Amino acid sequence: GTVVHINAAVAGLVGAYVVGKRVGYGKEAMAPHNMVMTMIGASMLWVGWFGFNAGSNLEATGGATLAFLNTILATSAAAVAWVSAETLLKGKPSMLGAASGAVAGLVAITPACGTIGPMGAIVLGLISGVVCLWAVHGLKKMMGVDDSLDVFGIHGISGIIGAILVGVFTAPSLGGTGAEDFSIASQVLIQTKGVVITILSSGIVSVVMFKLVDIVIGLRVPEEEERIGLDVTSHGERAYNN
Repeated sequence: GTVVHINAAVAGLVGAYVVGKRVGYGKEAMAPHNMVMTMIGASMLWVGWFGFNAGSNLEATGGATLAFLNTILATSAAAVAWVSAETLLKGKPSMLGAASGAVAGLVAITPACGTIGPMGAIVLGLISGVVCLWAVHGLKKMMGVDDSLDVFGIHGISGIIGAILVGVFTAPSLGGTGAEDFSIASQVLIQTKGVVITILSSGIVSVVMFKLVDIVIGLRVPEEEERIGLDVTSHGERAYNN
């Protein structure tokens, strides 16, 4: 599951670099479009994720129960971690932060949900919430990219965190379901190799594909059309008329 998130996040990052920044990015206010829809979407993701994580067990056993429990604990912990860190840094928590933290927790727990213990899930959630908050603010500025939906900062970074730390929290000494001779060092190395291979393969293929599309069709609309909005220029109607 997390390979999908890392893969998509790297592809999205490459796309953001190739397409370039939105007109007015960094100068004009670009507030979230609709917070109500954001919360509806995040809530649907959270509920639907149980079908993925617990449902992947394919039978109603203790394994499915563990995955279900870990999914809700990690996601909750990540949402709490994000809004807590946001409160410390900005003085106020935000609903968008809660939704972002929840998504970060969902992605991070996915590779680990069947093999780590509930306490491991909470710690994993707390880590992903705080690190992804930094990723969408500090890291994004450092990279100088207009990742408008923070796909890399949330899905990519939490995917990497979950993929690597599953090699830590699966250890039986940390409440995981690993065998008695489970080696954290060797498993973390295996997980890290998987992450690096995914990043490289996705990155290389994405660069080639985006460049090809840019040459053949073109990726960027004219500035005038961008300012008018693609609802009007592409579809001839607006989502909202008030």
